[in-house]
Amino acid sequence: MKRILITGGSSYLGRHLVPIASKHFQLCYTYFQHDPLDLPSGRYLDLCDEAQFYEVATEFQPQVIIQLAGSNRGANMEEIIHGTAQNATTIARSLGIKLIHISTDSLLDGQHPPYFESHRPTPITAYGRAKAEAERLVGQWADHVIIRTSLIYGLTIMDHSTRWIRNTLNLGKPVTLYDNQIRQPVWAETLSQVCLELVESNFQGIINIAGRQAMSRAEFGLKLLDWWGVTNREYLTIGPADIRWPLDCRLDLTLAGRILSTPLPGLDDVLVARRQREDGDLLV
Repeated sequence: MKRILITGGSSYLGRHLVPIASKHFQLCYTYFQHDPLDLPSGRYLDLCDEAQFYEVATEFQPQVIIQLAGSNRGANMEEIIHGTAQNATTIARSLGIKLIHISTDSLLDGQHPPYFESHRPTPITAYGRAKAEAERLVGQWADHVIIRTSLIYGLTIMDHSTRWIRNTLNLGKPVTLYDNQIRQPVWAETLSQVCLELVESNFQGIINIAGRQAMSRAEFGLKLLDWWGVTNREYLTIGPADIRWPLDCRLDLTLAGRILSTPLPGLDDVLVARRQREDGDLLV
């Protein structure tokens, strides 16, 4: 059974990926501040500490590293993103193993969609610039896969953005959902399955992974508020984002469709399938 080290196992994506991966692979996952999964395969790790990272990796001897960690918040955001990417790359090179790195469509300028894998990063935000540098660092090791993805959501664990919207509205504070920012939200279970398919694949390089349905941030936000039953919308408004943010980050998914068997459903398809499954369970 192949051994996989998942860094950032306590992240939103990690909370979906780890349970799925543990059914098919020998697993070690890492966490930093807390471990919501609380599984025996979890290990505390400061990914910016190269010596500690190396100790965990050499003890477990993974054949693949899946790098999920990297905060998009806080004063030391760039340091965390750069440090984790550099250390993961160094460890993968020293062990001679594959590195799968999760990147983002936010490193694109949002002015020239659709974006192919060949598009070079054109970041216009600090987060985008940090993730672009992370891609450069990961690309220094030949046996790498960089997954450029979009907004990640789930239907059993509320995503961070929806939780922030709900909590802010409950506090009676205003929230604006942007109607001119276009993204392709991806289901966390889809992205997890893609990661595991790429573990077994010979593919190397950058690949776009997102849902096939493009929509505004406003449409996406409203659909998830509906799903989670958030009805308190007195302070919710719809409006445009300004040009400080990338506006249209649609990704071309031709390559993914050609080399992967995992389907990339849009949000509406995922919601319909989940509701049908729940209705079926009720009839049993």
